[in-house]
This record gives sequence, C-alpha cells and structure tokens, in this order.
Amino acid sequence: MSDMKAQPPANRFVAGARKIFNPIGFSKGYNFVLFFIFAGAFAGFTFAKLHYLALDRSCTTGSGDQRPLDCYYYTEGSVDRVGILLHLGTILPAALLTCLQFVPVIRRTFVLFHRINGYIILVLSVVSTAGALMLAQHAVGSRLEAQMGIGTSSIAFIVSLGLAYYNIKRLQIEQHRAWMLRAWFYAGSIVTMRIIMILSALIVSGDGYVVPMPCAKVAFLAGSPQETVQTFPECDVYFSQQDVSKTVLVPASMLEDGANAIAMMSMAFGPGLWLALVLHAIGVEIYLHLTPAEANRLRNVSYQRQLEAGMKHPGRAGLTADRIGDSSLWVPEPQQGPAGHPIVEK
Repeated sequence: MSDMKAQPPANRFVAGARKIFNPIGFSKGYNFVLFFIFAGAFAGFTFAKLHYLALDRSCTTGSGDQRPLDCYYYTEGSVDRVGILLHLGTILPAALLTCLQFVPVIRRTFVLFHRINGYIILVLSVVSTAGALMLAQHAVGSRLEAQMGIGTSSIAFIVSLGLAYYNIKRLQIEQHRAWMLRAWFYAGSIVTMRIIMILSALIVSGDGYVVPMPCAKVAFLAGSPQETVQTFPECDVYFSQQDVSKTVLVPASMLEDGANAIAMMSMAFGPGLWLALVLHAIGVEIYLHLTPAEANRLRNVSYQRQLEAGMKHPGRAGLTADRIGDSSLWVPEPQQGPAGHPIVEK
C-alpha cells in the first residue's frame, strides 16, 4: 500500500482515482475496479431480490423477473416453501455482509468487526445452502442438470468456506484469502447465470424446443381451467379425472407469457448455471495466479503470527503446498531494519 502511494500518479485521472480508493484501503487501482464491478454487481443483485422475502406478494403481484420462477411449488407447508424462505432469508444478508469483508480498511482497522462478521456470514451461508438443497428437486423445472448444478455449486461453496475457516484458525492468512475468494466467486455465479440464462433463452426462443410440464403447473400459470384446456387439450384429463401425474409438452419460448416462458427459462437454467460456475471457477484461479505478491506478503504476515503463537512449522501451519504437497519449502523474507538491512533472528 505504501509503495503505491509513494509512486507519483501517471496523470490527473489516476491522481483523482487514488483519492477515492486509497482512503478505503485499496493500494492498486485494478483491485478497486474489480471490487467495484464484482461486489457492486453482487450487492445490486442482492438488493433487487430482497422483495422475494415477501414470497406470497412476489408470487401473486410480480411479473417477469420480479416473480420467482417456481411459485407453483411454494404452497403453504411444502418443503420447497421452507427451503426458499430459509435460503433467501440467510443468503441475502450474508451476501451484503460479505461485500464489507472485502473492503481493506475494514479488515485492517476494524478487526473485531471483521471477525464477528465472518462468523455470522459462515453460519448464514451454511443455513442458506441447506435451504437451496431442500428446493433443488423442483428448482426451475425439476431438470436433472439443474439439480446437479445446484448440488455441485453447493458443495464447492461449503468446502471452500470450510477450508477458509480452517486456515484462518491456523493463522494461514494467504490460504484463507484464496479460499474465501473461491467461495464467493462460486456463489457469485448466480448473477452471471441469470445473464446467460436470459440471453440464451432469448436466442433459442422459437426454435421448436418443448419442455414436459405437469398439467397442474400449466393450469396454475394459466390461471383458469378453460384457458389451460384451450391451449393444451391433453390437460382435460387432469381436470376431468384429477390425474395429477398428467404432463404435457409445452413449447419453450420467451415470445409468449405464462407456461411457455417458464418452460424456456427452465430449459436454459441448468446450462446457464454450469457455464457460469465454470467461468467463475476459471476467473478466480486466474486472479489468484496473477496476484502472487499479495499472497507472499500475507504468508509472511502468517509466519510472524504463527511464530508469535508458538505454532509448529510457522509459515505453513495451515494447508500449504509445501506441507501437504510436493512444493519446495517456503522461506520467509527477512525483516528489514531501519536502515534497510535484514534483521537476522537468533
């Protein structure tokens, strides 16, 4: 941080930008830009979905993206209803609190808040994942690729959080940073997934895709038995014989409302989730590999704290490659004295 401040700004724009990002702890402009883009998108998406907490109102008065996609399953007392309320009631506040965790000045100045906030986020995240798994069976069309995508992203999220927690308890700060970044990049794929899902749905609409859908759900979306039977005559059996197992092939298209649009979104949800998850997984690894200096700086901090705590193998008390893998043994950088000379430990 001090090195960047010591360097003269390249131009007036950089000088003005530093007046914005230096006070909140960012020493490099590109880090602030990345934080602004990703945390801003994450926070914006979260605020936009807060109205979902009033589930019944959103399902009855909402339209388009303002209405949850699976309202048919959110009946009173259903597992899906409990799951969605549990998921949204915990992941939305966790996401907003997480944005604060990545502000450098908070981490460095308000250490106690950072720690307490981290524990709150961890608990909320675990509960929210349980809620997501509860509603995975019927999530956006009950398609298998969607269920697998939710399961995979949930496992990646929880495992990453667990490894981040373990490493911070072992004072391995650079590994804590890496796994926390991974965890929330995986979680943030839900934002990118929405973009991919909507774009792909618009692109392939009208190409002849059909999606099987229960007649009961079609009737729920249509709003009346007459309109349902008029559009899908096969569903007459559902009304006349109360055959809840009866399904019908619904043309998937965003050019129509009701069942057709829901069918298109359900078809695009699974592939969109998988593609977003892959993009975010690759992206976070690229970022981590492009910031080795920060990782090494934090490892030296970890070494000092582990040394002070009397831990065995300071510098690699957590899950590091030179402890559990075949990496070369890491050596701490010597501390610099007042005149720039290294301080030799006795």
